[in-house]
Amino acid sequence: MPIHNLDKMFKPASVAVVGASEKSGSIGRALMRNLRAGGFPGEIYPVNLRHREINGIKAYPKVSAIGQAVDLAIIATPITTVASIIRDCGQAGVDCAVIISAGGREIGSKGLEIEARIREEAGASRVRIIGPNCLGVACTEARLNASFAGQMPIAGKLAFVSQSGAMCTAILDLSFKEHIGFSYFVSVGSMLDVDFGDMVNYLGNDPNVSSILLYIESLSDFRNFMSAARAVSLVKPIVALKAGRSPAGARAAASHTGAMVGEDAIYTAAFERCGIMRVQTIEELFDCAEIMAKQPRPTDAGLAIITNAGGPGVMATDALAAYNMEPVPLGDATITRLDALLPPYWSRANPIDIIGDADLERYRGVIEVCLAAKEVSGVLVIMVPQALTHPTAVAEALCETLKGNSKPVYTVWMGGESVEPGRRLFNRMGIPTYDVPERAIRAFMTMYRYARNLKLLQEIPQKLPNEPEYQQNVAQNIIHQAIAHGRRCLTEIESKQLLLAYGIPCTRTEAAKSVDDAARLARDIGFPTVMKIHSPDITHKSDAGGVLLNLSDEAAVRDGFDRIMHNCRAHNPRADLWGVTLQPMIPRPDYELIMGSKMDGQFGPVILFGLGGILTEVLEDKAIALPPLNRLLAHRLIENTGVYALLKGYRNQPAANMVLLEEILVRLAQLVIDFPEIQELDINPLVPLQGDILALDARVVVASSTIPSPLHLVISPYPSQYEQTVVTKSGLEIFVRPIKPEDAPLLSELFDSLSPTSIYYRFFRPLRYLSHDMLARFTQIDYDRDMALVALQRVGDAEKMLGVARIISDPDITKAEFSVLVGDAWQGKGVGATLLEQLVEIGRERGLEFLWGVVLPENTNMLALGRKLGFTIKRVPQSSDFELRINLQQPSQGDREGVT
Repeated sequence: MPIHNLDKMFKPASVAVVGASEKSGSIGRALMRNLRAGGFPGEIYPVNLRHREINGIKAYPKVSAIGQAVDLAIIATPITTVASIIRDCGQAGVDCAVIISAGGREIGSKGLEIEARIREEAGASRVRIIGPNCLGVACTEARLNASFAGQMPIAGKLAFVSQSGAMCTAILDLSFKEHIGFSYFVSVGSMLDVDFGDMVNYLGNDPNVSSILLYIESLSDFRNFMSAARAVSLVKPIVALKAGRSPAGARAAASHTGAMVGEDAIYTAAFERCGIMRVQTIEELFDCAEIMAKQPRPTDAGLAIITNAGGPGVMATDALAAYNMEPVPLGDATITRLDALLPPYWSRANPIDIIGDADLERYRGVIEVCLAAKEVSGVLVIMVPQALTHPTAVAEALCETLKGNSKPVYTVWMGGESVEPGRRLFNRMGIPTYDVPERAIRAFMTMYRYARNLKLLQEIPQKLPNEPEYQQNVAQNIIHQAIAHGRRCLTEIESKQLLLAYGIPCTRTEAAKSVDDAARLARDIGFPTVMKIHSPDITHKSDAGGVLLNLSDEAAVRDGFDRIMHNCRAHNPRADLWGVTLQPMIPRPDYELIMGSKMDGQFGPVILFGLGGILTEVLEDKAIALPPLNRLLAHRLIENTGVYALLKGYRNQPAANMVLLEEILVRLAQLVIDFPEIQELDINPLVPLQGDILALDARVVVASSTIPSPLHLVISPYPSQYEQTVVTKSGLEIFVRPIKPEDAPLLSELFDSLSPTSIYYRFFRPLRYLSHDMLARFTQIDYDRDMALVALQRVGDAEKMLGVARIISDPDITKAEFSVLVGDAWQGKGVGATLLEQLVEIGRERGLEFLWGVVLPENTNMLALGRKLGFTIKRVPQSSDFELRINLQQPSQGDREGVT
C-alpha cells in the first residue's frame, strides 16, 4: 500500500478516539488528555457507545456516525471488537488507524486468529494500521500525541520507532533530562500492517527527520526493510538496537557452515550491508540519539582530548585503544599555538593536559586552537572539579565558544552535584555531555564508524578480469535429480560437479565401486592419493572413519578400500555405501579456508568465509555476508577475518591469489542466488596453492523450494533478464543491460565526452565532472526500486558506454521519474529511444502507474522522442519547462499526443 497514506497517520486533520473515556486511569482518558494537551489543532471525535459527551465534547456511538471526514482512528477497546471497528472505519472513509488494544499474537493461537480478522478487514477497506498492542504515535510537527505516554516529546529532528512501548516511555523520559527533541515517536507494536520497512521509507522522505532510531525485536518483511534502509541510510543515519540475540542456530546442521551461522550474526551483517549503525545496549542507543541530535558527524578519527587532570586523559586514551585508535598527533603549528597559551610544563602532546589550575580562558583558548587545527576532526573536553576552577563558569564560557562550530565536541564533566549545573547547561545548549570519558569515547567512535561505513558503502568495485560464465543447466540437473530421488545431501562428486558448473575450481575426484576400480583409478590419478567413502548417508566422513590420506601405492589403495567400507558399515549399518572416491593428495598447506552458504529462514542465503580445516568450529575465525556479492564486497568479507593476515602474505609465506579468491566468492554467491533449493553448502577445506585455489572437499544440502529465484533473497540481485543485443532503427548494434556498480569508470568516460549543452539538458545546470558520490549514486542502485539501463558497444577488448537511461521510483513505487543521457556522437541514432522504450516496458511489468520527467524547452530532441513514444507533453505551471508523462496502465497512444 502507498506510504503516502501515512501522512494521515501522523499529520491528520481530524482524529476519532474509539474507546474515549472519562474514567480515571483508563487508556481512553489518557488518549483524550494527550491529544488536547499536545495542542492538536484538528477536530477530535470521541467514540463510545455508552456516552453522549466526553470531556465536554460530543461523543458518537461509532465512527461512521460522526458524519464528517476522519483521517485517523485511535482504537483502545477490547481487541475482540477491533475487526468490526476497522470495518466501520473503512465504510466511513478513514485512511489510518492506531490500534492500542492488546491481546493479539502475544496470547497465542486465539490472538493470532483475532489479528487475522483485523488484517482481513483492513485489507478490504485499505485502512493502514499501526499496532495492535502499541503505545501509540506522536508527531511534534503536527502537535499530535496519539499515545498514552505521559508527555509530548520535545520538538526536534530525531525519529524513534520501537517495537516495545516500554522502550518508548524510557527513551522519552530520558529525552527530557538530556533535552533531546524528536519529530516522530512511534510504537509499532505487533506490526500487523505498518512495519519497520514502511516507517524507514516514510521517515527517510520527511525533511523534518535528520536521523532514525530503531528498537527492533523482530522484522516482518525483510526485503522491504533492507531496500528501505539501503536507500535511506545514504542520506540519514539509522541506528538500531536489536534485542533478543540468540545463540548460534542450526546445531544439527549437515555442514560446518550451517553450524557456524547464527541469527544474531546475520542481523549484524544485514545492518552493515544496508548502512545501519548497530548498538548493543539502551545506553548506547540513547547516546547515539544525543549525538545525532546535537552534533555533526566526524569526518575522520582525529580526536583531540583536552583535560585538566592527567588520569581522565589516560582513561580516554585507553578507551580509544580498545578500538585500535590513538589520539590524533598534534601538528607543529598546533603545538606552537598551544605553547603560547599553556604553562611551559604542559604535556606538549595529545591528550592535552592543560593543568589543574586551568581557568575558563585557558579552556576557551585551547578549544579554539584545536577546532582550528587541520588534523583535528573532533574534540573531547574533560573537566574534573578543582579548587581554582568553577565547572559551571567553564561550561557557560564553552557554550558561547562552541556556537556555530562545524566539528563535533563532547564534554565530560566528572563528579556529582558540583558539576551537575554545567551538565544541564550543556544539555540546554545542544552539547553532548557524559559523566565518564569511556562513554564519550564510545559515542565518538560510534559516529566515526558510521561515517566510515557510509564511505565504504559508496566505494566503487573493480571488475573481475573476465566476466564470469555459468553452466546453469548443468547445476540445475544435479540439484533436481537429487531432489527427485528423495536425497537431501549431494555426494562429494555431485557437490564438486555443482561447483565446477559455476567455475569454482575443485580437485579431480573419481568414484570407484570396487577395490579393482579403486586401484585402476589411483594409478590414473597418480600417487599419493586420498580415498573417501562415497555414500549419500554419511555426510561427515572423518567421523565415520571414511577418509584415508597419503595412500602411496596400489597395495595401500586396496587395503584402504576394505578398511573404509568396514569402518563405515560399523558407523552406520543402514548407510547406502556406493564405494569410494579418489583424488590426488595435495601437499599439506600452511593453512586452510572454509567457504559456504546457509539458507536462513528470514534473510535467505548467507555467505560464510573464514579459517577452515578440522579446527573450523573450534577457532571460529569467520565472517558472513549477504548475496549478491561483487569484488569489493567479497574483499571486505575476507578482510573481516583473522586469516586475512595470512592471505596477504606473512613472513616467508607468499600472498594468496586474492583476485581469484574474490572471484570464487562472487561465483558462490551467484550459485545460491540462482538456486533457492540449496539449503547448505560447505567447501572445507579450500586451499591456496601456488597461485591457485582448490576446493578439496565439498558438501551440499538441497530441498525443494516453493519460492523462485530471486525472491528468496533480501537484496535484489543484478536482473540479467533485461540483457539483450539490439539493432536500432539506424542500424547501430548495441548491447543493452542494467547498470552495475562496476560501470562507474564507463559512466565517467561518457560524461567526459558530453558537450556543455548535453550536460545542461540532463542536469539542468553546468557540471564539470561527476563526483565520486554522484558516480556511486548513479551506479549502485536498488533494482527493486529503480532501474538504469546502459547501451554498450564493444571496442576491441573494452566496452564503451554510449548512453544511459533510468527510472527512479517514488517511495510508494507507484510512479517513477525518468531521465535519458546519450553521448553527443550517438545522438539521433536510436540509442535513447531504445533505452527509454525498454524502461517503459519494465515500468509496465512492475505495475507502475506512470513515468514522468521534466524537459527543458530547448531540448527539442527529447521532446520529439517523448511525443514519438506516446508521452503527453504539458508545460510545468509557472515555468517554461515541459513535463513528459506516460500512463503505464493504458496502451501507448503513439503520435496522437501533442504539446498542450
